[in-house]
Amino acid sequence: MVPYTGWLVFGIAVVVMLAFDLGVLNRRAHEPSFREALLYSIGWVSLACLFACYVFLSRGPDTGLQFVTGYLVELSLSVDNVFLFAVIFSQFGVAKQYQHRVLFWGIVGAVVMRGIMIVAGTALLAKFHWIMYVFGVFLMLTGIRLFLHRHREVDVADMLIVQWLQKHVRLIPDYDGQRFLTVRDGLRYATPLLLVLVVIEVTDLMFALDSIPAVLAISRDPFIVFTSNIFAILGLRSFYFLLAGVIGMFEFLSVGLSLVLIYVGFKMLGFAEIPTGVSLAVIAALIGVSILISLWKNRAPSQQPSADQEPANKVKTLS
Repeated sequence: MVPYTGWLVFGIAVVVMLAFDLGVLNRRAHEPSFREALLYSIGWVSLACLFACYVFLSRGPDTGLQFVTGYLVELSLSVDNVFLFAVIFSQFGVAKQYQHRVLFWGIVGAVVMRGIMIVAGTALLAKFHWIMYVFGVFLMLTGIRLFLHRHREVDVADMLIVQWLQKHVRLIPDYDGQRFLTVRDGLRYATPLLLVLVVIEVTDLMFALDSIPAVLAISRDPFIVFTSNIFAILGLRSFYFLLAGVIGMFEFLSVGLSLVLIYVGFKMLGFAEIPTGVSLAVIAALIGVSILISLWKNRAPSQQPSADQEPANKVKTLS
């Protein structure tokens, strides 16, 4: 059991990292270069690795493996968000230099929402053991749905939250730099960038409904579940700018993720006691093989799309 001081120290560290990110590293709105995104991604993964070493040394190898496995699951599912973020930014026509600001505040909201959901989920599991079976079945069904809908395209305009905001919020049709709110003729209006931020927050909430039960299948320790979630979320923005240009190369990632969700759902049902180390190996293999197959297919000349064909955006749907 982690004392309250441990939670407080970790929370302060997250706030400091986010403040340093927005206030120092990305104070000026700009489009991060590939090199910049790569360095940031390596930095976030390195911080997660250092924290994993701390968990191994302070709480033992089993808890350390739980953190690493949970982080891998969360990172894989979070990277899948990149597919949807790219579609959202494309359909709303958000300039690349302003995408970082949207993702930053989206991550701040995600940290708060996931913290609340993790506390609620662990409390439910502690009080009602049968909830574990509900989560297990839900994850397996989600994995099957992800596999069946892996080729479906998303039209953001069809989302209910978009339609509601367009009817009930005073919106201007054009962007005003990186502002979420602006003043026109003495009245305050929301810009389309605020609409994009809300859509990002809602989609992350929908993804969290999958990812948090998935990590609860790995560990029931709220601190491990929360920290693995947060480290994966903190690096998501850098991974977006790193991977946004090569999204089409990972065609089979959704297949790997669907199998991961089915596996952790089966594990949560408790039909067999599966060691954490085995789960780590299985999840790493599923993700790794799906990435390798995707890269292999894209390298094969016979599999390249013709010049008059545009590859479809393959994203996880919200329906």
